[in-house]
Amino acid sequence: MIIKEIIHTPNAPQAIGTYSQAVKVDRTVYLSGQIPLVPATMTMVEGDIIAQITQVFENLQAVAQAAGGDLNDIVKLNVFLTDLSHFPIVNEIMGKYFHEPYPARAAIGVAALPKDAGVEMDGIMELPQQEYA
Repeated sequence: MIIKEIIHTPNAPQAIGTYSQAVKVDRTVYLSGQIPLVPATMTMVEGDIIAQITQVFENLQAVAQAAGGDLNDIVKLNVFLTDLSHFPIVNEIMGKYFHEPYPARAAIGVAALPKDAGVEMDGIMELPQQEYA
C-alpha cells in the first residue's frame, strides 16, 4: 500500500501556487522548487547570489527536516540558474550543506525564475529505513 503524506512547515516559504512544499510517498520525498524567499516575510532575501543560494539551501533544509530527514538524504538535486556562471558558487555553498556521497545533480540554465530569483532548486529525498526495537 502506498502511503502519501503532504509535507508542510512554516519554516520554509509557503506555496505561492497550486503545489505542496513536498510530498512523501513511503520513504521517498519529492521536494518542490525553492526560490530565495525568506519564510517569515515571503519576500526575496536581500543580497547577492551568495545570499540567494544560501537561502534556497536553508529553505530546502527546512522542508527536508519537516519530512523527517535532512539535506544529506537528498538523492537527486536539480539546480536552476538564470546565470550559469554562478554554478561554481553553488558548488562552494553546497559543500557547506552536504557531505559525501553527494547526490546526483543537474544544473540547468533558464531564462527566468519566479519573482526574478537567480536560483531555484528542487530534489528527491530518500529517508533512511526506520529501525524498530
